[in-house]
Amino acid sequence: MAELLDLNLLRVFDALLQDNSVTAAAERLHLSIPATSRALGRLRRAMDDPILVRAGRGMAPTPFALRTAPRVRSLLDEAAALAGAGRELHVAELERTFTIRINDGVAATLVTAAVAATAAVAPGVVLRFVAEGTESSEALRDGSIDLDIGAGDAPAPDIRTAGLYLERVVGIVRSGSSLGRRPTLAQLCRHPHVSASRRGLARGPLDDVLDAEGLQRHVAAVVPTSAVAALLVSSSEYVGLVPQRLAEQYGEALGLRWFPIPAPLPSVEVVLRWHARLDADPAQRWLRETLRAAFS
Repeated sequence: MAELLDLNLLRVFDALLQDNSVTAAAERLHLSIPATSRALGRLRRAMDDPILVRAGRGMAPTPFALRTAPRVRSLLDEAAALAGAGRELHVAELERTFTIRINDGVAATLVTAAVAATAAVAPGVVLRFVAEGTESSEALRDGSIDLDIGAGDAPAPDIRTAGLYLERVVGIVRSGSSLGRRPTLAQLCRHPHVSASRRGLARGPLDDVLDAEGLQRHVAAVVPTSAVAALLVSSSEYVGLVPQRLAEQYGEALGLRWFPIPAPLPSVEVVLRWHARLDADPAQRWLRETLRAAFS
């Protein structure tokens, strides 16, 4: 297989998997449709797989192609970094898509800042945000994602990290709530709560504090994200726990007020992660520096 593949063929593979169309891939690569079809034929023989198959009026990638696509994208990125080593990066002319995996709890506040910061200087850059399915580092290793933004954990040796900020959790209620502006733990327990958990968990660090005080709250609803929790609280008597940045940024618009939780809940460090092979890539380095400046 390796003897039959070259970077030009891999570029065709990448374009085909992005567009699921020979015609669209040809336009993307500025090739003729017959030349792109011939390249697809060579890819099929080299990889011993159809790559794309008919699906209704269009085409769909095979399972093999879907598994292989991130590795091909990673190889092309590394080749681009090697070719561009030592060259000056012209950000205003950069045309590239970066895939960023982002934690649900921080997406609502960080995505806006990230898009604004990059679009202002690099209109050809596309930021493609994907939700967490798993926190596994494999997606960084195989090139499925370029960056990961979320809660800090001990990284693997080949994963680089940079701290963005510390986030604390605060309480939210709708503006007309009868709950006081600086409620006690006992007062918090007199109101129903909504829990924001991607894993569907009703318990959290607050419950450990309440247990120690002989108190218990009633979690009436569990939703997948903090943003959904904020929307639910805005139209109910529920109490919600959300990141402070989200409460500050959207609280007034949603008719919410926020307050500190009268308990020593742990702060969450939000970090940026990338694979070591991308350390020297000028475009990746520019993106990391831009995001860190936007989030700090």
